[in-house]
Amino acid sequence: MTDHDVYGTRTHTASELARLLAGHLGLPFTERDSYYRGVHHVADGVHGRIEVQPNAIPGDAGQDDLWWPEHPTVQVLLEITTPHPDPTLHRRLGSLTGLTHLHHEAS
Repeated sequence: MTDHDVYGTRTHTASELARLLAGHLGLPFTERDSYYRGVHHVADGVHGRIEVQPNAIPGDAGQDDLWWPEHPTVQVLLEITTPHPDPTLHRRLGSLTGLTHLHHEAS
């Protein structure tokens, strides 16, 4: 089973959130630049894969698209993929000011 969760924030930039999470979770984040996703931050650890990226991603004709268009006011997304539900991780993330849980999917 794989658990996938998405959080969002309106108060932090992607870089700020990655730095905050690195300290809060003790994980190093690597900055990556992708034509498809733009600049985003990735950490792999005991919790699984954690990715921080702007909701606005490079689009056609120089206009940005939204990664999660159903949340247009969310500035930055935090996507977490774990091999199983991790309530401790979610409690720790829930303690961060400005971070809101947006979506959960298990497969």
